[in-house]
Amino acid sequence: MSDDSLRHVAVIMDGNNRWAKLNGKMGVQGHRAGVEKIREVLQSCKEHGVEVLTLFAFSSENWQRPPKEVEALMGLFLSYLKNEAKKLKDERVRLRVIGNRSRFSEKIQKAIFDAEAIACEGEHTLVIAADYGGRWDMTQAARKLAEKVSEGRMAVDEIDEAALDAGMSTSGLPALDLMIRTGGDHRISNYLLWQAAYSELYFTDVLWPDFGADDLSGAIADFHSRQRRFGKTSEQVEQGQ
Repeated sequence: MSDDSLRHVAVIMDGNNRWAKLNGKMGVQGHRAGVEKIREVLQSCKEHGVEVLTLFAFSSENWQRPPKEVEALMGLFLSYLKNEAKKLKDERVRLRVIGNRSRFSEKIQKAIFDAEAIACEGEHTLVIAADYGGRWDMTQAARKLAEKVSEGRMAVDEIDEAALDAGMSTSGLPALDLMIRTGGDHRISNYLLWQAAYSELYFTDVLWPDFGADDLSGAIADFHSRQRRFGKTSEQVEQGQ
């Protein structure tokens, strides 16, 4: 059943390495299990009427991980793009990749372009944040505005929140309603900093490869139990003001 008050969910998919260790597997197997989990969670989002699911696949800081792990993650990312684009298209899910693409190999950059071209429309949207950082996102949006001002296409006093928002990588998507972090940590790790200003935050100890439809339903139930005031009083919200 669709609920217009919950249109956009973001997830920090944490706990893949710990899941692998707990299950006596290599780290890459944990990441592979995490990739497989995307299908279940995406389907569950669709069933709850969520229009946009944004997943933190690879942060701008993740390049600091051991080279072998980064290489494995790049391989999984490439495989996902090649294997899932047609499935997403058939399921009427639009794919959008956000982040700084310049540091990816030409092969991955082409795979991103091709996958987005294949899964280019649909009632639902899957956003993959790869080589993404919230500070990077705000910086590149600010740079766009600075370029417009320097070129005489915009006056300084025309810069406002709406103008900056239009330059963010999530421009055109519904506002972020709910951010979920799996794996037990209670921080948002430079993820969607601008977009999360008024989102509800939900933290769970469940490791990402174990996070399923029931866990998502629990997070959504928790979301609906909260009163979102956006600076107003409880009385104003209850009275519909």
